[in-house]
Amino acid sequence: MDRVPILKVGDVLLVSIQTDLQDRTALALQEDLAERIVRTGARGVVIDITAVEIVDSFIGRMFAGIAAMSRLLDARTVVVGMRPAVAITLVELGLSLGGVQTALDLETGLRLLGADSLEEGPPEVRDRR
Repeated sequence: MDRVPILKVGDVLLVSIQTDLQDRTALALQEDLAERIVRTGARGVVIDITAVEIVDSFIGRMFAGIAAMSRLLDARTVVVGMRPAVAITLVELGLSLGGVQTALDLETGLRLLGADSLEEGPPEVRDRR
């Protein structure tokens, strides 16, 4: 079974999904990520889905589950690089990624997570809601 690599960048974990996820790989990612958040004390998680072209209801629920699990472990989640077709599919399936911030690219996603560590206020990031 393939594993999705999880990289540590400061106090953020970076998950870069390079292929469409199979169900078993997604389940392994959820377990691996929970373990890494606890072990490293990460304050944020960035999930880069730029390479993901197709999602189904299971994978959509897994993204929501990963975000909920991260929140319980005191880490914020930002999903970056979502393609329009993926966003449309999630909406058509009735799946919302509640509690998950989104950003168009990795740089903006990391900046969103960096806002907590700045004492002078959040960085200049436009609200895309």
